[in-house]
Amino acid sequence: EYPMICFNGGRPEADGTYTERTKIGMISVIIHEVGHNFFPMIINSDERQWTWMDEGLNTFVQYLTEKEFDRNYPTRRGSARDIRSYMGGDKSRISPIMTNSESIYQFGNNAYGKPATALNILRETVMGRELFDYAFKEYSRRWAFRHPSPADFFRTMEDASSVDLDWFWRGWFYTTDHVDMALDQVRWLQIDTQDPDVESAFDRAASENEPADVSLIRDASYITETYLEADPSLHDFYTTTDPFMVLELDKVESQERLGKMNTEEIALLQSGKNYYEITFRNKGGLVMPLIVEFELDNGEKLLHRIPAEIWKMSEPTVTKVFVTPTPAVRIALDPMLETADVDMSDNYWPARPEPSRFEIFKSESELRWGATRDENPMQRSQRSSELENVED
Repeated sequence: EYPMICFNGGRPEADGTYTERTKIGMISVIIHEVGHNFFPMIINSDERQWTWMDEGLNTFVQYLTEKEFDRNYPTRRGSARDIRSYMGGDKSRISPIMTNSESIYQFGNNAYGKPATALNILRETVMGRELFDYAFKEYSRRWAFRHPSPADFFRTMEDASSVDLDWFWRGWFYTTDHVDMALDQVRWLQIDTQDPDVESAFDRAASENEPADVSLIRDASYITETYLEADPSLHDFYTTTDPFMVLELDKVESQERLGKMNTEEIALLQSGKNYYEITFRNKGGLVMPLIVEFELDNGEKLLHRIPAEIWKMSEPTVTKVFVTPTPAVRIALDPMLETADVDMSDNYWPARPEPSRFEIFKSESELRWGATRDENPMQRSQRSSELENVED
């Protein structure tokens, strides 16, 4: 590209048809090359030294523009889900973004895709749109017709937003770590109500739902008669009394304990709230905010956003307690795929499978809409219409 000049490919076939790839490719390259009028022609960074400051920032702005062109635009770079396979790939073939342009692997992902995705995550998940947009605009204003370095970009984004982003620049731009968070352990807790009738029923249900021991199952047919069954005189208080029976003394002692509590403590006992102690594990190394969604048994959904500072001690796991008004039927970590988590199979409670498909027959169709390399979707549709007319 050159200032105010760009050369864009993409032409229809002789019959006027074209592939979706040709259409999208042409629109995208026009948006991208027009964007170069700003990055790096006006905000004049050194592309030979830091390609990402040119191509990465421009690809990010391209991503925003494509979404304004069409809500369902098939963007290739910018969305967090699209960078996962690259970031979770072979580390020997991946370079940090902050690597000289002549020494990087996978030029497109390194200088275009990953920086654009990083900025999109900053905008959507870390800073929020309003704050990010102000800081990004301020960077463009301050460094218009000047020669910014990466440090200038990092410093301006923090200075304009008053947000400490050192952890983000360090992880996304100086390492090849990837995002892989997991729900390592989920413990469901409820408050002891101090009501003997309620707690006895709870203990009885828990005992009845306990899986039977294999020996007990086999002994039912192996042992024809036990000594207690053969001789009733061997029975005593413990073999004839219901272990979950509530005594009158239990109720009296319960009332005495409640009498020593204040109004707030009694209300807490009777609230029926559910407590979930969740341990999160950072398997990929790259710290990110934790976005946790609870789906309750009444259909309600609760979303919690925990800042990345929860990882400030650099520990592999962190634990946090969440409170819900009714029991949760499902818990999801990063439910909207906004952190570029490379493995979503361990992001759910209860665990859920990640379905996929494979073909058992060799297929000639390699493009969308059932097209092949020799026939684009528009041509296929026209041929189908001609076939329908013949049948009519």
